Amino acid sequence: MDAIWHAGGRLASLLAAAGRSALDALLPPQCLNCRVEVEEPHGLCPDCWSKLAFITPPYCACCGLPFSHPAGTETLCAACLRRPPAFSRARAALRYDEASRSLILAFKHGDRTEAAPAFARWLAGAGAELLAEADILAPVPLHYFRLVGRRFNQSALLALALGRLAGRPVATDLLRRIRPTPSQGGLDARARRRNVAGAFAPASAGREMVAGARVLLLDDVHTTGATVNACARSLLAAGARAVDVLSLARVVRPGGDPI
Repeated sequence: MDAIWHAGGRLASLLAAAGRSALDALLPPQCLNCRVEVEEPHGLCPDCWSKLAFITPPYCACCGLPFSHPAGTETLCAACLRRPPAFSRARAALRYDEASRSLILAFKHGDRTEAAPAFARWLAGAGAELLAEADILAPVPLHYFRLVGRRFNQSALLALALGRLAGRPVATDLLRRIRPTPSQGGLDARARRRNVAGAFAPASAGREMVAGARVLLLDDVHTTGATVNACARSLLAAGARAVDVLSLARVVRPGGDPI
């Protein structure tokens, strides 16, 4: 029976490969950004890839803010020393700049959801230490009104793609946004904190999953950290053991981002 099963598995793999080859011949894979033809689906051409700025050490041990000078692995930035966030650690794959902005806005507002597998690979690299300790992955939620208008939660797509890649459970309804909030765009750090204060609560169905768990929150862009900090407070109040944050991109300003 094992021989039959292995033969069947090889045949299925060959058929799948043949199907992919036929599809690629009809619809060649395109760069996620500029749409020139590339060798593999869900990837970037060499030119677009070279423009991305991935975040690597050294960075703040807590919020992941990149440092412009050498620093120890336990060094904290001035903002985290001044106002320690509710989350334990935050990491991001990319700097939010001109190159990454076009990819993220196309994903978020242009229905380019086919980028999720590539983004998940980048997230897995940036958040390897967080994934290793995570009990459950959860996205930053959208309010119902905004979800209806956008039709999907981009953070939930990231969480689901990363969960499949890393073999981690995902709860897309762990948190709820219990009141609509104006866009954070154009607000300073203090106004952002006020805007999202009390805006999140654990869903009733998710309270049992939260208790005693180390939760990894997924978001698309980390700007000041006000939103993920509010989410972390809500999860900790519901009994989470700890909350970490993993974002696709992070806004990096001179002098750091006050939480």
